[in-house]
Amino acid sequence: MQDRWESLLAEHVTLESLLSDPDVLSNQSRLRDISRRYKELTPVVECIRNIEARLSDGEAARELLAMTDVPAEKEQLKNEKDSSDADVARLEEVLRDLLLPKDPNDGKPVILEVRGAEGGEEANLFARDLYEMYVAYANRRRWKVETLSIDPSDLGGMNQVVFVIRGDDAWSRMKFEGGPHRVQRVPVTESQGRIHTSSATVMVLAEAEEVDIHIDEKDLQIDVYRASGPGGQGVNTTDSAVRITHVPTGVVVTMQDERSQLQNRARAMTVLRSRLLKAAQDEHEAKMSAERRSQVGGGGRGEKIRTYNYKENRLTDHRIGYTVYSLSDVLAGDLDGVIDALATDERARQLAGDED
Repeated sequence: MQDRWESLLAEHVTLESLLSDPDVLSNQSRLRDISRRYKELTPVVECIRNIEARLSDGEAARELLAMTDVPAEKEQLKNEKDSSDADVARLEEVLRDLLLPKDPNDGKPVILEVRGAEGGEEANLFARDLYEMYVAYANRRRWKVETLSIDPSDLGGMNQVVFVIRGDDAWSRMKFEGGPHRVQRVPVTESQGRIHTSSATVMVLAEAEEVDIHIDEKDLQIDVYRASGPGGQGVNTTDSAVRITHVPTGVVVTMQDERSQLQNRARAMTVLRSRLLKAAQDEHEAKMSAERRSQVGGGGRGEKIRTYNYKENRLTDHRIGYTVYSLSDVLAGDLDGVIDALATDERARQLAGDED
């Protein structure tokens, strides 16, 4: 353990020196990587130094305790020794958390794609509710939201919406949202008051930068066409809408919300890079673990990571058996409870794996 500590301390010193190196400062990609690693290591180094300081305090108290026969001094030194031991135990637990494997996407902006799945127009209305829930949650956490594309449905729902959330901890919180979401409620289109089950899917992607994944222009098929609104209503008289197909993978991205073809193309490329990055990461995980699972599945009513039951005011996350009876608060953006529970479960599984 001591050798690992020394290695981390030495790496931190080296990184600090590199941050003032002219060669590094002139290379934005390298500077970004070094800065990210330095920021990641700084709390680790501070924790190690605090542990070393409290170990030294405890050792000094033990030595003095062995040298004195004065009752008052013995009591004071024993208290200091016990306090140091307790601090070391607490700090070692903190350090253990800090040294858990980091998600390579931490710190990156998050792209979410929400689609109505099974249930017709009710599924599209639920997709809109999920979008509004996430926007409200982002506002609570003071994250920035940029909506890239909305495909509205006939009754005010959303066939699909694509948006970006930017915040330091946005990925570490929102990564748990990917999957099929199921709703149980009386639809606005239901005249008999019967409860229906519908679903929407959420895809969570880390926004990829050009340095994260290379896309060869010759692998792209780019089509432009005239944008249209619901019911075929024209929203633009020029060919501003863009459809980009990545031929090797068959991934297709369309954008039409901006009036400029260049803006729509830039947005489509951002989403395409992020989808291809996720595909590459999933492929890597599949090779490393037989436990790879699909985020979205088929989107059917029987597939779900979470259920939203309006009659019972209940939210249940089926991955960890978490249930709360405050659905209205959750839909208003109070997602911290369920996300905290999911993060705690992830940490427990990481620690269990670390012990194996």
